[in-house]
Amino acid sequence: MSKRAAILGAGYYAPEKVLTNKDIEKFLDTNDEWITSMTGMKERHLSEKGQPTSDLAVKAAENALKNSGVKKEEIDMVLVATVTGDYVWPSTANVVVNKLGINGVPSVDLSAACSGFLYGLTSARAFIESGIYKKILLIGAEEFTKVCDWTDRKTCVLFGDGAGAVVIGEAQNEEQGILSTYLGSDGSKVSYLMQPGGGTANPLSQEVLDKKMQFVYMEGKEVFKQAVIKMTASMEIAMEKAGVTAEQVDYFIFHQANKRIIDSIAQRFLVPEEKLIINIHKYANTSAATIPIALAEAMEEGKIKKGHLLGFSALGAGFTWGGAIVRI
Repeated sequence: MSKRAAILGAGYYAPEKVLTNKDIEKFLDTNDEWITSMTGMKERHLSEKGQPTSDLAVKAAENALKNSGVKKEEIDMVLVATVTGDYVWPSTANVVVNKLGINGVPSVDLSAACSGFLYGLTSARAFIESGIYKKILLIGAEEFTKVCDWTDRKTCVLFGDGAGAVVIGEAQNEEQGILSTYLGSDGSKVSYLMQPGGGTANPLSQEVLDKKMQFVYMEGKEVFKQAVIKMTASMEIAMEKAGVTAEQVDYFIFHQANKRIIDSIAQRFLVPEEKLIINIHKYANTSAATIPIALAEAMEEGKIKKGHLLGFSALGAGFTWGGAIVRI
């Protein structure tokens, strides 16, 4: 068969500190019932002050390497999907290769927000199938709790910190592999979801700090609408490209941004609840890390097994979006 890229193993990591909805009630004018009914979230993990995104990424990567049976010395490229990196620059991937002890290996960050993992999956697939690289470590890692305004109840309750990773290499049989990927973007809607301060458009200044532009800004209703539309379309296109139907997919992992978004998309495909991998109640929205965390956790629990056909779909700030069909 022609060369096909495949996910060889997955791993994840979430910081030990947990913040529940009940904890948030103590300092914010909101309550557990409202957060749960509107989002499906019950708790989220918080990184410590001296625990940067790269630390989470490395722990997830080490677990993915262990679970895939691949040694770190076999990795010949590292991709990190993140918009909450250790620094504005250089890339967090540079930090990760150093902490893993594999300096010299090419590494780069992918900035596509919540769609970052799917952009990374598509990139890794191209590198593997072209023969340029043999084994790629793809990590989705975010610490959104450090860029949230914890006095803004519309946004801060939505996010959590975490990292998920996969090892991607050549498929070992004709059934296994990344069967299709699809990506898209629309820059006309940049202002709907962004971190406006700190870049060259609004360099860090006292004015930026006073206006709290260093924090996440989101127009929730518009993001919700676009997520349902674009994630549904992305899944449809990915399935069409792979030549499969929703009935043939064993499990769907939709970006864990809001339980109501997931339910809306599932209804459009007539997907029963038991075919959805959902962990938003435990981790909230970890952006580029949601899909790989959900994948790795479900594999660890024995729910997702070799041979299962999976559907991924996400929408991120930008807007960016994507879909994929993968057989484990």
